[in-house]
Amino acid sequence: MTDGLGARRSALGEPLSRRAALARLAAAPVIGAITWTSVQAESAAGFLRELEREAPYARQFFGAHEWATVSALVDYIIPRDARSGSATDAKVPEFMDFIMHDADTSDATRTAMRGGLAWLDLASEARTGKTFLGASDAERRALLDEIAWPRKAKPEFSQGVEFFNRFRDLTATGFFSSAIGWKDLGYMGNVAVAEWKGCPPAALKKLGVDYSMMDTRPTKR
Repeated sequence: MTDGLGARRSALGEPLSRRAALARLAAAPVIGAITWTSVQAESAAGFLRELEREAPYARQFFGAHEWATVSALVDYIIPRDARSGSATDAKVPEFMDFIMHDADTSDATRTAMRGGLAWLDLASEARTGKTFLGASDAERRALLDEIAWPRKAKPEFSQGVEFFNRFRDLTATGFFSSAIGWKDLGYMGNVAVAEWKGCPPAALKKLGVDYSMMDTRPTKR
């Protein structure tokens, strides 16, 4: 009988055994250390803008199984709805791959990402006998519910909680760095207007001010 993880592939394309997966998880203290700098995020945002105009992206960090897992996971965090596209529509997996491959990304961060993805598969197998990708939608959601809420999570899920919450932050960073994310926020940026008609009435009302206040300003003598 083969190991349940034996069919999965590592970033190098070799079979990833249960022992190899557990070895990655041995670095538990750094499993939550998925960190990136604001400079890296800005650089990756520029990369996303370029990617929208260029050929399909060729991944540089994630292996095939990891890439598929990341792509599924980000869409559970930010799914497509009537308002905007999903995280994969916004090319968040590409954003993450760029960050992980960046020369300034630490080995601890890369280990945390790979270890967290391996944890997700091991936790899924323990519950369902299947990897995260092999599990049903309901089974995936049940597992994610165990790690999405730190205050409610059981102690045995502490590694998953650390990983998922860092991963969720990175997903949001990538999504709101994209054109889809900007439009979702209603952000217009530095856009020229043909005619300035003053502050919108709704904004004035929210601030509790109006233009009549300008008439009461003291004048210089």
